[in-house]
Amino acid sequence: MEVLLSLLRFVGVLLLVIMMFNLMIVVHEWGHFLAGRWRGLYIDRFQIWFGKPIWKKTYNGVQYGLGSIPAGGFVSLPQMAPMESIEGKVEDESGKKELPPISPLDKIIVAFAGPLFSFLLAVVFAVVVWVVKKPVTEAVGTTTIGSVVEESPAERAGLKPGDQITFVDGQQVVRFQGMDRSIMWTIISSPNQNIEVDFVRPGAGKMSVVVERPAEAEEEKVEGGWFKQTWAYLTRRPALRTIGILPHISPVVGKILPNSPAEAAGLHTGDVIRQIDGVAVDSPEDVATFAWEAGKEFTIAYERKGKAMEAKVTPRVPEVEGTKPKIGVGWDAEGIRTLVRENPVTQVVNSFTSIVKTLQAVFTPKSDVKAGHLSGPVGIMGLYYDLFQHSDGWRLALWFSVLLNVNLAILNLLPFPVLDGGHITMATVEWVSRRPIPFKLLEIVQTAFVLLLLGFMAFVTLKDVGDRVPDGEAKKEPAEQFLPLDKKPA
Repeated sequence: MEVLLSLLRFVGVLLLVIMMFNLMIVVHEWGHFLAGRWRGLYIDRFQIWFGKPIWKKTYNGVQYGLGSIPAGGFVSLPQMAPMESIEGKVEDESGKKELPPISPLDKIIVAFAGPLFSFLLAVVFAVVVWVVKKPVTEAVGTTTIGSVVEESPAERAGLKPGDQITFVDGQQVVRFQGMDRSIMWTIISSPNQNIEVDFVRPGAGKMSVVVERPAEAEEEKVEGGWFKQTWAYLTRRPALRTIGILPHISPVVGKILPNSPAEAAGLHTGDVIRQIDGVAVDSPEDVATFAWEAGKEFTIAYERKGKAMEAKVTPRVPEVEGTKPKIGVGWDAEGIRTLVRENPVTQVVNSFTSIVKTLQAVFTPKSDVKAGHLSGPVGIMGLYYDLFQHSDGWRLALWFSVLLNVNLAILNLLPFPVLDGGHITMATVEWVSRRPIPFKLLEIVQTAFVLLLLGFMAFVTLKDVGDRVPDGEAKKEPAEQFLPLDKKPA
């Protein structure tokens, strides 16, 4: 029964992911479709996803279909530009008739309509997020250091847990993670090797140190045969130089191991542990390093949905792969979540800023951010799947949809052939020169950029798959297990 419920949950979440992803594609392409109808263009196909259709139906002279390659979609407009290399050839004979040329203005309007509809969808999502509120986690929203990695640049510079960072590289920071004025992004995207960090230390006041980042990011060595070595080379993302600090998060229970002392004590996912036998604990490290004793009863004070509660727990050594007494909890890496109401305009502006900063970082030679850090459809759908795993997953998915639709609008406006911005650029050239671009030249340019686009999509897809299967094998559950008390080995 448990396996069936897990399977149903997986299928349900997968359907939600597909629905969210395809909604954005449909709305973007619907913009092109409506603009094409308005300007009187001939439309032969409206297809979601690329490749040979696995489903198609003709209605009012337009073939609607679902492609076999789950990436993007298109509205086939033969009068815009030759796109057979990516959209495939028209099967219907009517698509082969001679069509009258259209004006550059028509081309610009139709091309611009897709990004415009994506932007408008982002605004709709932003208004919904404003109404239902947006979850912000400690790992994202804090500016306080939770831990400092041993022998890291941060430790050598003198940074300590509890320091509250205010400025990095001369830029004010208001959060630990994210793209807008965050500690991690400012460090990662900085072209400088020496980074000045201003902070407030409890009891000492304002302080400042200079942290020296490594000249190169350290690549983790891969153990194994030729397959693992090749897989790692193709799928591993470029390493990022960091200074060795982690955000402060509260000890929020993320997972309860089966048959564990925590399960017997009645702890649940989402509980926030505050004290152990009267001793305050402020982080997962505090709980993990507490002086647990096997067989001894401890009193845990915790919060559940804002209500103070207590439980008795008796630690023991896990019977499988265990070495020391534990209570059997896994921690929520994001800490406490708080719902905040963010202005829709702020959401859209921050999303715009994020993609601009990303593109700037990718094209800045001294920045750590490279093309290998970008994601494609597989990575985006995987992220949606991860977001839906949280209790506030639907809120997180709505917030991410604001960012994604703004990004989709901006990226499609880049002046590269195949993209909407490329159509606008070529139509502008045609308008200024007062002569159409030769069809043969258009076909060559379009085909070349299609091949580049497909190559790039394959490149980022490998990176996305590598995130899920880092060693060429599916991620395995930890070996450490608690056995039922009646089945413990003698």
